[in-house]
Amino acid sequence: MKLPLIYENSKLPIWLSKIVPIEVAAFSFFIFVWCRGEVNARLKTHETIHYKQQVELLFVFQWILYAIFHIFGLLKGRDGGSAYRYNPFELEAYDNDDNENYLTERKPYAWVQYLGSK
Repeated sequence: MKLPLIYENSKLPIWLSKIVPIEVAAFSFFIFVWCRGEVNARLKTHETIHYKQQVELLFVFQWILYAIFHIFGLLKGRDGGSAYRYNPFELEAYDNDDNENYLTERKPYAWVQYLGSK
């Protein structure tokens, strides 16, 4: 079994978009990635980076930290979309999702280098 398990044409990102401050194309949670449409290489890399972040933090700790970073972003006066975009987990994924070699070159805890940036 190759992880994460990717589900295309899912309604879950559409439903999630109704309660979060961004339009969700896809999201990674546990060993699953749910995508609104078909997956392209960039989206697959982006969500697989999130999967690797979750694995190295035993899933639950990544979810907790993700929420904490989002709350800190809001407390800094950012709107919901900016708080999402400048989360260290998202910064790593966005900065590297167009690098086709990143998933094999990525060092564990690479997201740490984005702490306090931007």
